[in-house]
Amino acid sequence: MGCAGFTCSKHSLCALNILYVMVSLLMIGIAAWGMWFGLVSSFQVVGVIIGVGVFLFFVALAGLIGAMKHHQVLLFFYMIILFMVFIVQFSVSSACLAINREQQDHLLEVAWNNSQSTQRDVEKSLNCCGFKQLDPNRTCDATCFPNHSCRPCADKIQAHVGEALRFVGGIGLFFSFTEILGVWLTYRYRNQKDPRANPSAFL
Repeated sequence: MGCAGFTCSKHSLCALNILYVMVSLLMIGIAAWGMWFGLVSSFQVVGVIIGVGVFLFFVALAGLIGAMKHHQVLLFFYMIILFMVFIVQFSVSSACLAINREQQDHLLEVAWNNSQSTQRDVEKSLNCCGFKQLDPNRTCDATCFPNHSCRPCADKIQAHVGEALRFVGGIGLFFSFTEILGVWLTYRYRNQKDPRANPSAFL
């Protein structure tokens, strides 16, 4: 059969979901590795990344099983969930690419004030203290602190955050288009007949 046929649709959908399984396991592994080696001390950040990875894993597993068995119910729910994920991811990715410098500063300051563990991670990795100014009443994990040569973290963070947002937005857009491709493949695959089944039966 040609690439528009049942077999090609099945194999394409299986390959796409295997890719999603690999990405989900990579997310879980990186988060656990960062936590184990002390690169990230915030349980909230690690928990969110692992939660997203687990969610993606189960969605991809449902899509993979549905594609292999041509299971109509699994494929239907997989298609709906994947479309909802596409809408959220496309919106977030577009926001990452469209956010301006003033909005970045505001979001960074809010995030900074909400998590002491994130503050310690940033100060230690970027060798800076405080957000826009150093508070003399608090300690700092940066190596520059004993020498009183630390600079505020806001400028150093801003130097990296713009590039990081563009990277995250670009990767997010790429995967959002693979998700809409998955929705289209699932819709087409659900409405195709299995050539190995009874030709008079529509599965």
